[in-house]
Amino acid sequence: MEAKEGAPKFPGFPFKPYSIQIDFMNILYQSLNQGGVSMLESPTGTGKTMSVICGALQWVVDRRLQQEAASGEGRGEGDGGVGSDDEPDWMRDFVVNKEENKKEAKSGSVFGKAHNNKKKDNEIKDFKVMGVGVAPVEKGRENLQKKIDVVDISDKEFLLEEYESEDEKVLGSVGPKRKAVKTALGSSSEDESGEEEVEEEEKTLKVYFCSRTHSQLSQFVKEVRKTVFADEMNVVSLGSRKNLCINEEVVTLGNSTRINERCLELQKKKKNEANKKLKVGAGVRRTKASSGCPMLRKHKLQQEFRNEVTQQGPLDIEDLANLGRSMGTCPYYGSRSMVRKADLVVLPYQSLLSKSSREALGLNLKSNIIIIDEAHNLADSLINMYDSKITLAQLETVHCHVERYFLRFRNLLGPANMRYIQTLMFLTQAFLRVLLDEKDGNLVDSCRGIERASDEDNRASDFTMAINDFLFDLNIDNINLVKLLKYIKESNIMHKVSGYVEKLATLEKIPAIHKIGEHGEEGSCVSAFQALADILLSLTNKDGDGRIIISRSRSTSLRKQGGYLKYVMLSGEKIFSEIVDEAHAVVLVGGTLQPIEETRERLFPWLPPNRLHFFSCGHIVPPDSIMPIAVTRGPTGRSFDFSFSSRSSPDMMREIGLLLCNLVTVVPEGIVVFFPSFDYEDRVYENWETTGILERITKRKRVFREPRNNMDVESVLKEYKDTIDTLSGMNSEVKQSSHSGAILLAVVGAKLSEGINLSDGMGRCIVMVGLPYANPSDIELLERIKHIEGFRNLKLHENPSFSASYDLYCGDVKGGFDILRSCSHRGREYYENLCMKAVNQSIGRAIRHINDYAAILLVDTRTEVGDGIKTLAFHGPQRPQCRKRNALVSLYPHYGL
Repeated sequence: MEAKEGAPKFPGFPFKPYSIQIDFMNILYQSLNQGGVSMLESPTGTGKTMSVICGALQWVVDRRLQQEAASGEGRGEGDGGVGSDDEPDWMRDFVVNKEENKKEAKSGSVFGKAHNNKKKDNEIKDFKVMGVGVAPVEKGRENLQKKIDVVDISDKEFLLEEYESEDEKVLGSVGPKRKAVKTALGSSSEDESGEEEVEEEEKTLKVYFCSRTHSQLSQFVKEVRKTVFADEMNVVSLGSRKNLCINEEVVTLGNSTRINERCLELQKKKKNEANKKLKVGAGVRRTKASSGCPMLRKHKLQQEFRNEVTQQGPLDIEDLANLGRSMGTCPYYGSRSMVRKADLVVLPYQSLLSKSSREALGLNLKSNIIIIDEAHNLADSLINMYDSKITLAQLETVHCHVERYFLRFRNLLGPANMRYIQTLMFLTQAFLRVLLDEKDGNLVDSCRGIERASDEDNRASDFTMAINDFLFDLNIDNINLVKLLKYIKESNIMHKVSGYVEKLATLEKIPAIHKIGEHGEEGSCVSAFQALADILLSLTNKDGDGRIIISRSRSTSLRKQGGYLKYVMLSGEKIFSEIVDEAHAVVLVGGTLQPIEETRERLFPWLPPNRLHFFSCGHIVPPDSIMPIAVTRGPTGRSFDFSFSSRSSPDMMREIGLLLCNLVTVVPEGIVVFFPSFDYEDRVYENWETTGILERITKRKRVFREPRNNMDVESVLKEYKDTIDTLSGMNSEVKQSSHSGAILLAVVGAKLSEGINLSDGMGRCIVMVGLPYANPSDIELLERIKHIEGFRNLKLHENPSFSASYDLYCGDVKGGFDILRSCSHRGREYYENLCMKAVNQSIGRAIRHINDYAAILLVDTRTEVGDGIKTLAFHGPQRPQCRKRNALVSLYPHYGL
């Protein structure tokens, strides 16, 4: 880095920055100048977030000033949001394409009619090419009306319209009919003021900042408020419906899938109601009592919401929800409508990295900046978003519902609808045969000599297959899945079928047919249909991009587990390249991004070295503020063996309990204990209750446990903090006769292990129980390891286990370790890195600023292997001193510390 006269200045930094913060901002600024991909590593406690904000936003300000000086005020060329089915009609009006409207206005009615007639002729020709006889459109509509008249009047709404399968419409649109409706609604859906929405001009050089959790995004927004950019730039936060919905009827559903479905259902009802009113007469105006979400009926309130957000400055998800609740208008759609005008968009991973989510939100990445925080597991997070799964219960639901619908309307459906519905039934039958292991399914017989595992529990083995092999074996390789997906999207069949069968269930006075899941958590028929569509979409990927997992229904000694089909994406290269190609710069930020070679190979192996910039800064925390200790033996001298086979023994659970009994007597304020999983934490807690260890711990510190439900984490964390703050304010005499703080039992990989601030008294000691290695019997993990192994192990024919198209897994740990042992260093290195990254993220919750200090205890005999694990997170000396060291070491004289 060169500190020259022309070096950038960062006046927006709210206080005097550390030298490493200046270095970080300079490198970030240079990276944005050059474009491409950058990986910037800054350890916990170095003020990374503030450096990112001031470095990136200062670059935007400077670049805009340069553009204005060169050619006047810049004008955005944003593509505008893409209209989608999950948007209400006013939302699409808000982002309507003005150029298209101008062309329509200029063309006039005569030319417009000629163009439409020409398009209809082309569509008819396309159908003839396919060998399907098609009547003229007008005549077809007359025939459709005659068919509708035959149907029971109460069933008319469920009959599909004639489908034009080979039209020239853009994928995802609903054609001229929707456009006409939208235009009509544009004049009839105004608020009492009669004012129409106008399209906002999209800002250029927009910054998209994304992170994994809402709590991390909230912390980012709080940091933005401390800078001058809070007043100079428009900032908008995007969140899920579950976090932003204020309609009590919808929120009480609890499950994210149900909330999304109900919201979209309300929008559908609103559109259908509007369509009916339009058919009655042009003079009919929609009233306030129309169907739809009550939080979206007044456009004026939405405009006031946007104005209020702009005036108040950067708001996080919770602030937006509270504001929408107080104003009585939807913050979810309100925040979405502000994206075009925003300078900084704060959003979760899914919204930016998923292509479908980007299109639905109308996010324009072209020539803009993308900053991805907590990027240490970006590759895995990215490909997980493109996984898809459908359960046996969901398949049965779709098949049963479609079959009943087909039997009712088969004589009324046009040829295209008939053909596509029969194709859907054929596909669901094929999938069901595989999962039910029926005789006519040839999947098992074609497993190339691999024996099936059988035991007393009648557990079927799990298969993995390549996409092409799966399609060929099921004899569905001749089906055009792209056209079928287009039909599902445009024909609205899933809602028609669902509505009809729900009506039948109501008339027959029985529960909804094939209710899915023990608690219905997998959603309704629409959810099952969407799961099928997701699987079909996955089957259109390249053969080498992923694998199909076939897990058949099994009966174990404990319970019956339903089967499922799942597509596991293995390569994120293509997905990430789409983002990199569009954006001006993509910046990956994190506390521990190394090893960078693994990330490069998995996400952008095609990227030239001169377009990849890497920077890592040192730590600001002095060595005497951190005391990492490898604790290999317990207070009784027993070795701490927390391997999977030994950790559940009563002796091991008792030993870790005795360790904590000693720690609570010497460590002030808060202790955070990380366990490998929720199940193991439950087992240990129950053991402590029965052996009296929990009672001994609670005499010194109040015990808190991380809840499984993420919605409850904030309240538990607040109570934990309040307890510590309250006890810290007491005098020493009161402390001696009461609690001396609190202890928090957390889980690696859960909510508290990433992005949570446990600074100062909240984390004076972090205890890592065991090493959180991933389950080696996890079929998805093994497929991922085998895929990564292929990066440098191209001679797959030398290893039959890697070259087989069909792989069978018995679900045992031994089989997983056999695969790991057969790998070269790449696969095993990936497996080790998963563990080390999890450890670093967890223990990094404690040291949050330059004056913070904590002890880090790595409790496992395997930490004796080397000292490297002690220094991974902090880049400091192997055995730093600590002001509390003497008290801790006195408990363990035999460690030789």
